[in-house]
Amino acid sequence: MEIKIIKPGLLSTVQDLGRRGYLSQAVPVSGGMDTLSARIANIVIGNDDQAAVIEFTYADAEFKAEADLLIAYAGDGTVLMAGDQILPAERPLFIPQGKNIRLHNNPQGSRTYLAVAGGFDVPEVLGSKSTFVTAAFGGLDGRALKAGDVLPSAKPSAGAQKLLDKLAGDEINYTRWSAPRSLLLPGDRKNIRVVPAHEFNWFDSKAIVDFLSAPFKIGKQSNRMGYHLEGAALSRLRKDELLSTAVMPGTIQVTGSGSMILLMADCQTTGGYPRIAQVAAVDLPLCAQLKPGDTIYFKEITRDEAEMLYLEREQQLRQLRMAVQYKF
Repeated sequence: MEIKIIKPGLLSTVQDLGRRGYLSQAVPVSGGMDTLSARIANIVIGNDDQAAVIEFTYADAEFKAEADLLIAYAGDGTVLMAGDQILPAERPLFIPQGKNIRLHNNPQGSRTYLAVAGGFDVPEVLGSKSTFVTAAFGGLDGRALKAGDVLPSAKPSAGAQKLLDKLAGDEINYTRWSAPRSLLLPGDRKNIRVVPAHEFNWFDSKAIVDFLSAPFKIGKQSNRMGYHLEGAALSRLRKDELLSTAVMPGTIQVTGSGSMILLMADCQTTGGYPRIAQVAAVDLPLCAQLKPGDTIYFKEITRDEAEMLYLEREQQLRQLRMAVQYKF
């Protein structure tokens, strides 16, 4: 199975769940911004969670099935269409050879993940197939996808091959069942849960109240490295200079001017700004779907609560995987 990129859109890259174990060597995690959507797209077609997918940022992209395909997609950035036919998300889709699939804008979010049975077959770099464009490694030649690129898949699992054979034909086909991602997300997607970070007590009472009650808007200068947040300036009690220290995706830093930066998948591994909070891991997928102009609020939770939410999400994904395997 393989696809050909006809139109790449704004930014389309090969990603998996990230490059772990190299932060001490200044290598970012990278990987999909919305790992929940990427995992669901993989799970419903029998892939390993870590299988490489394509991350499409916004829409205006198109690809062609160079062979019969078994694919799935998840995320809020686009809707897949074949001609005038809308293809449902979060379920296995059979696409016959020669079909062109277009990505149309979905105003609800910004990123969509396309999985193919077996996962996209690109070389591993430091244990991951994720693209880190800034350093030009991983993915397909360390770069964003462009028109004319052909991406083959690895060998599909036995279950995926069985499902492909069941759905195969001359027309697009898909299962009646799906794995609705919405059931794994909180009802309120504008309240982002955070845990106080190491320098939380560096800020005065007004700054803390503003941080936990005022709205913050995603600025135009936002990308896979981080989001600039526009809103109330946060003033500090302590004026100390912070030595460069560890940061990671989800860390919220406060600059010298009092503005905030929410670090995302391609962020640096150390930083010198004080860290006011850390986004709970389960809410990073919500952050991944934010667009410039979107407004969010922060809600404080404890570290124990964040860990419990993470464990609950992982249990839900295990149950989903078992249910999907039964469908095969």
